[in-house]
Amino acid sequence: MMTDSTPATKGLVLRSHARYYDVVVRLLTLGHGGALHERFVELARLAPDEVVLDVGCGTGSLALAAKARVGAGGTVHGIDASKEMIEQASRKAQRRRVSVDFRVATVEALPFPDRSFDVVSSTLMLHHLPPLLRRACVVEIARVLRPGGRVLIADFQAPPRRRKGWLAHVHRHGSVKVEEVCELLVSSAFRMQESGDVGVGDLHFTVATWEGNQ
Repeated sequence: MMTDSTPATKGLVLRSHARYYDVVVRLLTLGHGGALHERFVELARLAPDEVVLDVGCGTGSLALAAKARVGAGGTVHGIDASKEMIEQASRKAQRRRVSVDFRVATVEALPFPDRSFDVVSSTLMLHHLPPLLRRACVVEIARVLRPGGRVLIADFQAPPRRRKGWLAHVHRHGSVKVEEVCELLVSSAFRMQESGDVGVGDLHFTVATWEGNQ
């Protein structure tokens, strides 16, 4: 499924990047793009038959990896504010004959009812949002998660020293401190489970469970 509208958002929307986004990810992860998505699936502890949402899904690679893990009995949705990204993701799913619901939507207004998901992931996306929108995004994630549901957030951390050369040019993205991610989650009734380095590039991850009221 793919909607045609382009919603308004205060976050950065990657439109022209969609065509070569997968190539950039491979460069930023030093060729570990495919292994990275499998690593995210492992960190999120996805299990058969779970219902999963990927927030800021880009071209859909993680959502497709998630669908392979949850199987025929599970359901995976992916949202992105970029219509171009969703078009790429939908084409990728069609080529692979995989059923994933991709939608154009914003992080500040997830188009799903309360308590819809067992797991929500958001990877390489939070740094595209201004601080206030990051908080709104986490609040929305809490809204759509079922009690005890899990969230995986992974993003870039600032490199320990300034890089030089061509990789530094490619690597000119933002970053989010892991301490900020933890604060955002705890303030929205999440309980921290695990946090650390992903093991690829400058990526860190945080896994938490939502412990709010039913």
